[in-house]
Amino acid sequence: MPMLTSTKKYGLTPEEKAFYDDGGYLLAKAVFTRAEAALLREEAHQIARRLQANQTAGVVNQGWGAGAKVTELPRQLLHCHNVQFHSAILARLLTDPRLTDRAADIIGPNIQLHHTKMFIKPPEKGAPFPMHQDVPYFPHQHHSMIAAIIHFDDAPIEKGCVRVVPGSFKLGPLDHLKDGGHHLSTTEYPVAECTPCPAEAGDVLFFSYLTIHGSGLNESAEARTTLLVQMRDPEDLPIVKTHLSRGQGAMLRGVDPLANHGPGVDSAKRLEVAP
Repeated sequence: MPMLTSTKKYGLTPEEKAFYDDGGYLLAKAVFTRAEAALLREEAHQIARRLQANQTAGVVNQGWGAGAKVTELPRQLLHCHNVQFHSAILARLLTDPRLTDRAADIIGPNIQLHHTKMFIKPPEKGAPFPMHQDVPYFPHQHHSMIAAIIHFDDAPIEKGCVRVVPGSFKLGPLDHLKDGGHHLSTTEYPVAECTPCPAEAGDVLFFSYLTIHGSGLNESAEARTTLLVQMRDPEDLPIVKTHLSRGQGAMLRGVDPLANHGPGVDSAKRLEVAP
């Protein structure tokens, strides 16, 4: 019978760690099985169907307004924050050691959730995202924040897979344009010329929130389904009051040494740098 344990079993290989340290990103292959990915994909699409049946605002949209700078074609996106409040399977996924042990080799032994977001790019019109860093949305003192994009189905180039600029995290926070969402110049950083990260169901793409990334239009006949998990070192505190989420502060691995995440929205962990 499986037992709870704090033993690390699923860390990165030395080669994977070196690749991440140099480029600021890593595509970890087959973190989850294809059967698990199929189950998670169906769970995500059921969430989308329930939200639409409930006429929840904002579930279906055009993606970023700046997506029009990437393509003139029709574009659409389905998304949902805080999936762990919609599905027990997805809640368990967030603490799966196959995910968190690998993240620990990037962040450190203690990993705290910032937020989750499900993305479904519909067939033939799945919205693109201009190249950008995530840091303008939720800057932190020590820049420990990383993203983990869990692929629930295959994401080849024609599905609008994530693209990155390797090594760009070394530039530090960059000034972003603010029209239609924080993004970099589409002339200086055209999506189609950045490094693609085609993935298969079950793969996880890790990258620093300082790594420049974006994605293209899903031109295929199938949806592209992913879950974005933003994680940080719990001792790395936010420096502005932005991008609040009721899921923020949950421990995914290890402990919170600061023990400063209160139950209310005035929690220092959510809102500001502690004294």
